[in-house]
Amino acid sequence: MLMYANEELQALYQEIVQRNPAEPEFHQAVAEVLGSLGPVLSKHPEFRDDRAIERLCEPERQIIFRVPWQDDAGRVQINRGFRVQNNSALGPYKGGLRFHPSVTLSVIKFLGFEQTFKNALTGMPLGGAKGGSDFDPKGRSDGEMMRFCQSFMTELYRHLGEYTDVPAGDIGVGQREIGYLFGQYKRMTNRYESGVLTGKGLDWGGALVRREATGYGLVYFVQQMLEIRKEHLEGRTCVVSGSGNVAIYTIEKVQQLGGRVVACSDSGGVVHDPDGIDLALVKQIKEVERGRIEQYVVRRKRGRFLPGASIWEIPCDVALPCATQNELNGKDALALVKNGCRIVAEGANMPTTPDAVRVFHEHGVAFAPGKAANAGGVATSALEMQQNASRDAWTFEFTDRRLGDIMRGIHQRCYETAEEYGTPGNYVNGANIAGFIKVARAMLALGVI
Repeated sequence: MLMYANEELQALYQEIVQRNPAEPEFHQAVAEVLGSLGPVLSKHPEFRDDRAIERLCEPERQIIFRVPWQDDAGRVQINRGFRVQNNSALGPYKGGLRFHPSVTLSVIKFLGFEQTFKNALTGMPLGGAKGGSDFDPKGRSDGEMMRFCQSFMTELYRHLGEYTDVPAGDIGVGQREIGYLFGQYKRMTNRYESGVLTGKGLDWGGALVRREATGYGLVYFVQQMLEIRKEHLEGRTCVVSGSGNVAIYTIEKVQQLGGRVVACSDSGGVVHDPDGIDLALVKQIKEVERGRIEQYVVRRKRGRFLPGASIWEIPCDVALPCATQNELNGKDALALVKNGCRIVAEGANMPTTPDAVRVFHEHGVAFAPGKAANAGGVATSALEMQQNASRDAWTFEFTDRRLGDIMRGIHQRCYETAEEYGTPGNYVNGANIAGFIKVARAMLALGVI
């Protein structure tokens, strides 16, 4: 059942669950949003009358397709591709592509649903979508990645366009994969439509700061959470789960602002370095060698590798989950509270379970959901789209300032909306309500479509 929801919303949630069986991730994402919307329906009955919630919870389009390809041994492999175009009331669909064995329709629907609110919070004219495949890129050669991406795009291209749907990267989809995808799109359409994909290489339409944007934006949001309390990041001890793109650039920005990250992780375990994580070494292992985080302690003897451990057991002031959904549960949240953690902000999409969120709220820990705190990635994707449309290229410093301004704006919207609707300091309610109202108003303005 939903936290904090009235009977009307509880009944609506049950209808959505029955309509979308066996989709637990999607159910969880919907429950989190519906739990915030009781006061909105009381103040805005027009949203109830025009069934804005029901329409938002039903994607405009769900695309599932076969992806056949050949591996290096000549064997034919079959994967499944997805694109869920959730809502386009504010603008063209925008959201990443995820290549990972855990990808299912439920995962893509939850991500597309979250993306709709996240994009609304940026203040930019973007709808919400998400896509991907159950393909596992781990251990695949460049040739195998190219053949898979080409097959994937051969079907997906017909649903894309710079004014229709603009994908980006996500887990398992970086600049290499975006290049292969864009090359096939160009081949299929005979158009150099650079605004149709974001996260491109700098030599062919990409934007400075895009690689760093989600991690940097997360830390800018945390900086605002601290400043509203007359505090600062300098001198704070932080832990960052994950060691992929988001985690790496979260660590980088924390260090630039004077904080100290003492732990990061991957699926094999946790690296704890009380003196502070050596970011250059992590980048070498993960970005250059594509290795495992356990290699860190081979080269830096002061670090400890804790196989299968929970990073949330390590004492910290600020916890930043940047790996994957539902990685931080109620037990983990209690451990963080016990060890004095005061701020948690999501760098990944829905990495915190509802039980953990409840613990943080009950113990006065400031908690920022991913739809607000990790919106820097899509915000900078929109800046990349602007540069592509104007055939321009901005400096790193200019783009980084724009990113900082956008994240400050998101924080302000969430904070002020939470206060307006009677839950001061509750960033979950602030983000859900602010995002919902913006999308719902646009939907009503466009009619029943």
